[in-house]
Amino acid sequence: MDRFQVTILGCGSAKPTTLHYPSSQIVNFRERLFMIDCGEGAQVQLMRYGFNVNHLTDIMISHMHGDHVLGLPGLVSTLDLTNRDPANTLRVHVPSSGVQIITEMLDFFTKYKSFEVKILPLLPGNNTIFESDNLKVVSFPLYHGVECYGFKFIEGPRPRKLLGDMLEFHHVPYYLRNSIKAGADFMKPDGTVIPNAHLTTEGSPSASYAYCSDTRFDPRVVSAVKGIDVIYHEATYLDDCRVKARERGHSTALDAATVAREAQAKKLVIGHYSKRYKDSQPLLDEAMSVFPDSVAANEGLTIDLRRL
Repeated sequence: MDRFQVTILGCGSAKPTTLHYPSSQIVNFRERLFMIDCGEGAQVQLMRYGFNVNHLTDIMISHMHGDHVLGLPGLVSTLDLTNRDPANTLRVHVPSSGVQIITEMLDFFTKYKSFEVKILPLLPGNNTIFESDNLKVVSFPLYHGVECYGFKFIEGPRPRKLLGDMLEFHHVPYYLRNSIKAGADFMKPDGTVIPNAHLTTEGSPSASYAYCSDTRFDPRVVSAVKGIDVIYHEATYLDDCRVKARERGHSTALDAATVAREAQAKKLVIGHYSKRYKDSQPLLDEAMSVFPDSVAANEGLTIDLRRL
């Protein structure tokens, strides 16, 4: 299916609560699953929301704090128990400073894996994690006091839409229609070339998504996510705790909204709530005061990036 969706598996912060799971999300692009962060309980959430774990190809760890990574050994161990296809390599992208720790941790808990796990370092700056004709996934630096990365998912150009009546008029064979959707012209048997613009219209707009957690407010984050459609940005505190937020390398809801506004996003999703907040509504209200198109993350929330 032609999906491009984000599902929140966990949106809490470092100290556990009964309200939220630690950080984890799934980006579903045409049934290829990318996991962003893997806090405790991520594998349970995968099952709860009906994901096929055999479609999970990449796990991206933003930084080496426990609430973003401690679910990884259990998840990999469980994948080994699901008879995962040995040819179905799992790629785990981690900050370069965490490669040895993750390698040793997975080797200890899942020493005899039936499938390959590749541990790939995220290096300082921007990294292309995945690239195809349809999707590009890139990491970018965040500012949390430790090596930390955000992630962008940028869809390639969408296929053009066919004009059925014009295809019939020019007797375009069915076997050529996919190439015409991709932008090709059509040559008739007599050599006449029918320009693609006469047979198609513009395709649907491409979509994009960015994940920003954890980070203090920084103009460089705004630059990194400029023009992205939907931004997930941590909002650990309300603005009355902005001094504490800066000290701990975190953002307030007001900071998150400012990033979304200055980046000209279409939608903001806030999350990574401090345990002090029993209700996310005050955080959402604060974000909406600056950026009205804001929503509060909650476990199970799914955002269809094609329908904003």
